[in-house]
Amino acid sequence: MLHYVDIELLPDPEFPVHQLMAALYAKLHRALAQGAHDAIGVCFPGYDECVPTLGSRMRLVGPEGELARLMAQDWLKGMRDHSQVLGIALVPALARHRTLRRVQAKSSPERLRRRLMKRQGLDEVQALARIPDAAAERLALPFVVLSSMSTGQSFRLFLRQGPLVPEPRPGSFSAYGLSTTATVPHF
Repeated sequence: MLHYVDIELLPDPEFPVHQLMAALYAKLHRALAQGAHDAIGVCFPGYDECVPTLGSRMRLVGPEGELARLMAQDWLKGMRDHSQVLGIALVPALARHRTLRRVQAKSSPERLRRRLMKRQGLDEVQALARIPDAAAERLALPFVVLSSMSTGQSFRLFLRQGPLVPEPRPGSFSAYGLSTTATVPHF
């Protein structure tokens, strides 16, 4: 990945940054899914697990031609008043790299119990004994709230950065711009 495009969200008194980032990310997801852009990754320079936040800047990374093709599409429609696109630029030569991937919590003990009952033929009491309500996993990671295009239900897409590595690792990216193996520049 030699090039990147930064999209900075502008302050807005009516919408908090996390809401604008969710809208921007949803638009990016649709554009990546429709255009088969598996060479484009996403990262968030303002990512912070302590707060947790993704910040106000989204960075798209990938080959210059792929970025140009994506940015030529009208996927930012409706976000232009809320964002500033900084043109395609070269990634700094000394940039380090890291992965950005989706993390899913096992947050619904009830769903896990139903699954256990179905798979192992247990009754509700046995399933409750194996999976108590306290087994719910909670994540304290940055996330965006998205809506499923197939079901219309809202869900949280939790994101975790991998450790910094000195050299890029090749691979492909999902329609969310994420990968468990391919790295994105971190600078």
